[in-house]
Amino acid sequence: MTETSQTELFPIVLLDNMAYAYGQPQFSAKFKQSPEDFQVNETLSFDIEGEGTHAYLYIRKTDTNTQWLAKQLANFSGIPVRDVGYAGLKDRHAVTRQWFSINLEGIEEPDWQQLDIPGIAIEQHRYHKRKLKTGAIAHNEFIIQLKALSKDAKPTLIESLEKIKQQGVPNYFGSQRFGIDNGNLTKAKAWFSGQRKVKRREEKSIYLSASRSMLFNHLLSLRINEYGWNQLVEGEVMMLDGSHAVFKTEELDNELQERFDKADIHPTICLWGRGEPSSNSKINQLELSLRDNFSDWCQTLENKGLKQERRSIRLIPQNLQYQFQDDNSLKLQFNLPTGSYATALLRELVTVYG
Repeated sequence: MTETSQTELFPIVLLDNMAYAYGQPQFSAKFKQSPEDFQVNETLSFDIEGEGTHAYLYIRKTDTNTQWLAKQLANFSGIPVRDVGYAGLKDRHAVTRQWFSINLEGIEEPDWQQLDIPGIAIEQHRYHKRKLKTGAIAHNEFIIQLKALSKDAKPTLIESLEKIKQQGVPNYFGSQRFGIDNGNLTKAKAWFSGQRKVKRREEKSIYLSASRSMLFNHLLSLRINEYGWNQLVEGEVMMLDGSHAVFKTEELDNELQERFDKADIHPTICLWGRGEPSSNSKINQLELSLRDNFSDWCQTLENKGLKQERRSIRLIPQNLQYQFQDDNSLKLQFNLPTGSYATALLRELVTVYG
């Protein structure tokens, strides 16, 4: 197994240097020239009952941070921000539609028509008995505009998109996870090495997540280089599609291969934390290489109380549609499960720039 020896404390590895499933893209495209170029529509994983003490608002927001809007809704309602719920963070520089819940117990409901925030529009208003919890998302629908494509890019992009439809892409954590100019990683490094104090719980969570995501991306890249893409390897731990349920594989038989080919199950890689990876054989060796090459990161994540978890390495978009609006403009539309990144798909297709 090939691995670069790391000598510095808390070495940072960047997504830009990670392996590709289908080779580095030949073409580039402009992305996010305006918020309308990146649209996200959230669908919850449960039905809103229509009655209860929690107001559910489906809000269309433009160029607006999710957490900032939650604070504005709390201030407008006269409640603590902890009584405002949302299922997930959405990209700020985009047009997004997502649900927020507001706990009305013991207070008079405000007149939502008086909510006057630029770039904000309430599209639905319903009621439910419980607060909206993080992660309660069935899927996110993405509508993406890519512009300034080369005129000769179309045949290659069609071929790539058809491959992605069938085989998916590596389930990398996207660059958003790591902050502007990878600032979340550099701040995590400063915190872990004692050069920076971090007191806020929310800030700690961001840095811990970024650190563990970096290690996952590194392992996924290493696996692609070592064993190829989209095939089963000895020692797999598989995850059921649409679920976080996992199981170990005893041997790679025809039944397992058939379920893999049908995308009923997906291979996983560990999200580092306390305990031992649940994999065996070759996958276990790959995962344990983190201790040798990223020991500072691994030990710190364990000391901070994180536990071993698993994440699928394969991301298959649902209902992927594409349309070339002219020779140099491409519209994409697809659904992804919660916790995955549209930029993981774009990364395999084109090199994007602002």
